[in-house]
Amino acid sequence: MRVFLTFLSAYILSQFYRSFLAVIAPELARELALDPQALGNLQALWIAGFVAMQFPVGFALDRFGPRRTVSLIMLAAVAGAILFAKAETAFALNLSMVLIGVGCSAIYMGGIFVFGRMNRPEHFALLCSLLLGVGSAGNLLAATPLAYAAETIGWRGAMLGMAGLTVLSALATFLLIRDPPRLTHAAGSTFVSGVRTILSIRALWPLLPLTAVGYAIVLAERGLWAGPYFSSVHGLDAIQRGNALLIMAAAMSAGAILYAPLDRWLGTRKWIVVTGSALTALCLLALALLNPSTPMAILVMAALGGFGMTYGVLMAHGRSFIPDALLGRGITMLNILFIGGAGVLQPISGAAMKAMSALPPAEAYAHLHLAFALALIAALAVYLLSHERQAAKQ
Repeated sequence: MRVFLTFLSAYILSQFYRSFLAVIAPELARELALDPQALGNLQALWIAGFVAMQFPVGFALDRFGPRRTVSLIMLAAVAGAILFAKAETAFALNLSMVLIGVGCSAIYMGGIFVFGRMNRPEHFALLCSLLLGVGSAGNLLAATPLAYAAETIGWRGAMLGMAGLTVLSALATFLLIRDPPRLTHAAGSTFVSGVRTILSIRALWPLLPLTAVGYAIVLAERGLWAGPYFSSVHGLDAIQRGNALLIMAAAMSAGAILYAPLDRWLGTRKWIVVTGSALTALCLLALALLNPSTPMAILVMAALGGFGMTYGVLMAHGRSFIPDALLGRGITMLNILFIGGAGVLQPISGAAMKAMSALPPAEAYAHLHLAFALALIAALAVYLLSHERQAAKQ
């Protein structure tokens, strides 16, 4: 429990940092003259810093363990949050988001590395999903609470406060986490040979497109486009946007928690992911084709977030094919696709929205949601070709 709670506190901060832009994006754009492309680049730079660290993080987890790896890397997020709070230029914001992404890169991976090494395999999806679901309280912080904080002490003051909390969390990780026993055959493998071995596992291949697209779309909606969508299409102010995003964040957290035990109850991971992804695609199609009213749009966006939180189950599906000696590099490779897909998707979507700036906002966002739906359906079609090692029913 101590280990879970320590990683949970850190992961709440990571979730905040990946989604806070959606709440303050309109104010940030006005104060620093950022267009949609620049906003998309900000989120993409967080992802770039995060993704660039994944293979080094995986290698460090296998070689040095999570205690030092996670706590030391988190200090980059502290520096990034302080820089963001002090930023006066787009360049400073860009650099700060890279640093924050680097600082968050080891948190979830460190947690699931410990779960994968220290817990029974049939509990892996449960623990991953619970960490993801309960940790998504960070999305709740980056909704109405952030909106209130931005109105009272300003977004700069709020970011300084988050920097302080990140220092405390990094210290707790260093003091409270204990490394799993080191595997000597893991220590003997090189960085390149380990990555080559993972990429040669053919059972992983059909999982890769959905890994790259499914979670990326949920991140793009919650972390970037949901706020501007509710602002420009439905006319919501900052607090109303925060409330709408709070509902979506709560649905995401609940969705991940509800997914947590399903693979053990139903004896399958694949068909849980298929069902959740198909329902997510239907939500995107509803936003694209039905022109929903404001209350309905909030409900559909919440359903999209809840159904889309298949991350933990899909990670468990992939982990079942990865040997323990390469666990750190294996899970970080999958995470490169989970988060890196968003790194590709968000600047592309930002460029697309900029190109559609002459269209009415409702029409532009309908095109965006339709494109997301079609990409998800295509990735799901490939995933249907995968096989699985059956999860034990309980």
